[in-house]
Amino acid sequence: MMQYDSKQKQKGFTLIELVVVIAILGILAAFALPRFAQLSEQAHRSSINGTAGALSAGVALAKAQWVGNGANTSEDARSDLAGFGNENVNVSEKGWPISTGAYLGTGEDPVTMTDGRCEQVWLALLQSNAPTVATSGTANDYTAGGAGSVCTYTYNLDGKDSTITYDADTGGIGKNIN
Repeated sequence: MMQYDSKQKQKGFTLIELVVVIAILGILAAFALPRFAQLSEQAHRSSINGTAGALSAGVALAKAQWVGNGANTSEDARSDLAGFGNENVNVSEKGWPISTGAYLGTGEDPVTMTDGRCEQVWLALLQSNAPTVATSGTANDYTAGGAGSVCTYTYNLDGKDSTITYDADTGGIGKNIN
């Protein structure tokens, strides 16, 4: 059996060793925190790019379905586009999605996009796992707004007012990442 001498020193970390470890952790944190902040910014940018791509694909698919259904003239504005999504998407005379509500009918301008119509288009084209959208407030991922033929979707999660735009007259999708 080993006997312990009461004069034997207790083993442990010295104050200098602890200070060195804390200094090393501080240096690592100084390099890591900016990198994590940059990753967060890249994640927001990627989210906006991915959403813009999905919206663009949805617009193109709706137009393709409209053409595939035999429509190709200005008289072919359609209510409840057959074969697309939930079959509740209304398209303009040019075949671009404009709403899911009541059909615009005769005498109405099919490319005047209101906040509500912009929200309807978003929800109809980005059906599965879509970022949330509303016409007001910042509690959702995006805020929808319409002016003329353009829908503007403002990204709320990074506070930088990045936007995705949809032009219902041309079917064009744009993005402005701040």
